[in-house]
Amino acid sequence: MKTTKVPYRRTGKTKTLNAMGMRPMQARAYEARRAQHLILKAPPGAGKSRALMYIGLDKLANQGIRKVIVAVPETTIGASFRPTDLVSAGFFRNWEVERRWNLCLSGVEAETKSRKVRVFRQFLDSASEVLVCTHATLRLAFDAIVAEHGIQAFDDCLVAIDEFHHVSASEGNRLGTVIRQLLARGQAHVLAMTGSYFRGDAVPVLRPEDELLFQSVSSSYFEQLDGYEHLRSLDIVYSFYADTYVTALPDILDPGLKTIIHIPHRGSAEACDAKQVEVGAILDCLGRVLHRDPVTGFDHVETPDGRILKVADLVDDAPGREIVKAALTREIRRPDGTRDDEADRAKVDVIIALGMAKEGFDWIWNEHSICIGQRASLTEIMQILGRVTRDAPGKMRARFTNLVAEPRVGTKAITDAVNDMLKAIAGAMLMEQVMQPGFRFYRREANDAREPVSMTADGVIQVGIRGLAEPPTDRARAIIATGMDDLVAAACQRMTLATIADATTPQLVTQVVLGEVVRDAHPGLTPEEIDAIRQDLAARLAIFALARDPAPQDEAEPEDRDPQSGPRAKLPGLLRQVRKLINVVELDIDLIEGVNPFRHHFDVNSKNFDAPLLQRVRSLLVAKRTRMTEEEARTLWPRIKLFRAQVGREPDPGAADALERRLAEALAWIRARKAEKQRETAREPVEA
Repeated sequence: MKTTKVPYRRTGKTKTLNAMGMRPMQARAYEARRAQHLILKAPPGAGKSRALMYIGLDKLANQGIRKVIVAVPETTIGASFRPTDLVSAGFFRNWEVERRWNLCLSGVEAETKSRKVRVFRQFLDSASEVLVCTHATLRLAFDAIVAEHGIQAFDDCLVAIDEFHHVSASEGNRLGTVIRQLLARGQAHVLAMTGSYFRGDAVPVLRPEDELLFQSVSSSYFEQLDGYEHLRSLDIVYSFYADTYVTALPDILDPGLKTIIHIPHRGSAEACDAKQVEVGAILDCLGRVLHRDPVTGFDHVETPDGRILKVADLVDDAPGREIVKAALTREIRRPDGTRDDEADRAKVDVIIALGMAKEGFDWIWNEHSICIGQRASLTEIMQILGRVTRDAPGKMRARFTNLVAEPRVGTKAITDAVNDMLKAIAGAMLMEQVMQPGFRFYRREANDAREPVSMTADGVIQVGIRGLAEPPTDRARAIIATGMDDLVAAACQRMTLATIADATTPQLVTQVVLGEVVRDAHPGLTPEEIDAIRQDLAARLAIFALARDPAPQDEAEPEDRDPQSGPRAKLPGLLRQVRKLINVVELDIDLIEGVNPFRHHFDVNSKNFDAPLLQRVRSLLVAKRTRMTEEEARTLWPRIKLFRAQVGREPDPGAADALERRLAEALAWIRARKAEKQRETAREPVEA
């Protein structure tokens, strides 16, 4: 199987330690340790957990902070914050967490919510300094403690939120409300950590006025991978099957690789049976099940060549799953306390998961991540891909495979869609924003005084449409508010060559095809609910199409639109707003190498994701979002050359220094203009 190859130089720079034992990213974060509010954006495996330890310990010792509260999205991630020896590497103090204050440990995690809240209260009254809990526990304990003692109970505390993209500016997001209350009080310190820069929806993590309070430290995904010591290449494959995913899995699943298999969401098109039945089918693909280990909960499977594989089932939510989770998080160590690499690697071979083993899941030996089913959220894809990109001794190559149902379109349409996704992944690796803007549509009456097109404070574009059906129920309103990204992705897959032919009427697309998309994604909706959601979906697709239209429309006047045939208006303000965002469709770069047919599926593979290619993608992305005149670019060009001569590298568009960022934007803009002129020259007719 030919796959996408992403080679790295393996410089080992990300593991080069300073005098205090810090990697470069951790050292940059530590330099900003005195910031009261700090956002740390760094890829999986970059060492965000340890960066928190350094910062938290300094705040306890030197900044008047009395408590450090670490909140993670799920209990399995709590192991990343276990007691850690930092002194031997040169730091002034070790990271210590007493077992009773780590509410994510096996045994503790099974306690009731009320019990955890009581322990949280006891921690605040104790002399201990560090507590680790889940986001849910923090929310519950915060409400209870504030109601009883007031928000001042959290004064002089550092509240660290891991996987910060779970926070939302939405009023309904309780974790976001907790953060906003702490920021408003102004007496607590907040450290936000995330490896997923993209949210995938229209609601920002923080309100603009709150985000201004934070100092940001970021590290590029590719910067991290390029400096690894062991990992040489990352392969990316998009596989499409025609029957069920189980029939294609034997061609994709290599029992010789340490593998995580993410089975599809329940209710998705790729789910072919009950989750337990699907797990059984995957085990059959591996070999013959022998028995289940009572100590670890792992299934032992004999392969056809006689090897014994240890398989961890995280799909079955029976009580035995806690045993499996505990065995996975238990690192095997030598008597001297160092990790026993050989024994720890041999602990488990395959993990089968549903909604787990993604963000923050630390299995460094993972060599192959198989994501079954369409994931509309780029955040989720990057989380799954991030599990396989951890550096580990003996791990020279890693692979990510997305196995999805074959859409009913031609191969050209599929390769175009994969190319767009690969561009989005490249953008995510470079920490660039490439997501579509968010929209909210409302029914516009004849005497409506509101602007037809406006943008809310949280960045959502509001559009009024005459005759638009209002969602009749809470369920329909919830789908429109939070589920439209999935529907847009499903609609793009559903379009057939006949549907997009010139002879096809718009009514067929907006009424029949989109209606089927909504009905299939959300069974049980009433006709009125389907129609309201369908009209919203049609409006989004039409506006995306208008935004890609090269025809000059910026000066046209808004027109009424017929919701039955889709928006037809020329919306100058809206289109200008949409075009300000980076749209991967518009990036002129081809990442597809070819298509490989197999018996039950076919693969779409890309070109090599090497450093020069990612540099080109980054330049395109930065240029796309940069507003600059030719005069300014000419003025900055001498400074760009001086910067390269003095610093020995090109300016970084993610740098903290504003001048360096602008120099990087100018360089990207100049390169884009140069490439554009070269294309124009190539298109000019040759005179006889």
